[in-house]
Amino acid sequence: MQQRTDPLIAAWLLICCFTVFLMIVVGGVTRLTHSGLSIVEWQPIVGTLPPLNDEQWREAFVKYQLTPEFRQVNFGMDIAGFKGIFWWEYFHRLLGRLIGFVFFIPYALLLLRRRLQGSLAWKLLGIFLIGGLQGAMGWYMVQSGLVDDPRVSHLRLTAHLGIAFVIFAAMFWVALDLLLPRRPSGPPDPPDPRIAGLRRFADLLAALVFLMVLTGGLVAGIRAGYAYNTFPLMNGQMVPSEIFMLEPLYLNFFNNMATVQFDHRLLAWLLAVLVPWFWWRLLAADPGPQERFAAHLLFGTLTVQIALGIATLLLAVPVPLAAAHQAGAVLVFAAALYAAHALRQNA
Repeated sequence: MQQRTDPLIAAWLLICCFTVFLMIVVGGVTRLTHSGLSIVEWQPIVGTLPPLNDEQWREAFVKYQLTPEFRQVNFGMDIAGFKGIFWWEYFHRLLGRLIGFVFFIPYALLLLRRRLQGSLAWKLLGIFLIGGLQGAMGWYMVQSGLVDDPRVSHLRLTAHLGIAFVIFAAMFWVALDLLLPRRPSGPPDPPDPRIAGLRRFADLLAALVFLMVLTGGLVAGIRAGYAYNTFPLMNGQMVPSEIFMLEPLYLNFFNNMATVQFDHRLLAWLLAVLVPWFWWRLLAADPGPQERFAAHLLFGTLTVQIALGIATLLLAVPVPLAAAHQAGAVLVFAAALYAAHALRQNA
């Protein structure tokens, strides 16, 4: 059944997408500034307010002083330094609460006014439930750094990042369905076989971008970006000799800096070849304006993203560049989803 156009609901979902985009960027800065363990409790309601006086700040700082991060890493930090890392984590969590409100309140109102019906209502409910899972995953991730090791689990970090991208993708795709409903196939406007043949390839590109995001989460989680700060070779080698140094073998794909960074680079190289090929093939098929724009957008965002990634690596992960690189990942993913959606209209 074709989804009817509803610009109002689509605009609301795109606003939600923007808040998730901000959440991902602020989350990246929180990680880069080592601020994520500064708030040691999960208080969804009470934690909405930050410390409001000196006594509350001292209480929060005392709780932080009991953590492994303070005892092993930041033992010389004073309360002024604590405030500096506290605010990044606080804004990160505040954005999470804001996303919940921005999504749920309009959702409830639209349900009451019967603007959401059928499969659309169920799809949006599913997105809301995934959002709740994301909040729980965020705290599960933080807990991993409050026990013995003053760093969060890189696997939980990657899962947290991946769920954020899934939420973004789901809302963005539904918004595109509402703004650009699929045209019916068959006479008198049969699908162009040249463009239809690229539809599955566009889906593959979106999946590869998502996989590259996950490998980027592993790179960030084990701080592999601070190693092998050369390009295109990795400290003089195409494939680092220590790529399979851990045993058993599978651990290298998650815990070995050389392997994790190599995998991330390999996916970037693969996309650097496949996306221009896709762009060329699609333009040669004489597509419509939407498909043409999608091809240009994906090519352009990937080019900028690869440049940001190389610069971030060569300069040993400066915070502004690394945050821009994380923001770029969302934009490339959005462009890939848009391309896949545009091609589905002619498939």
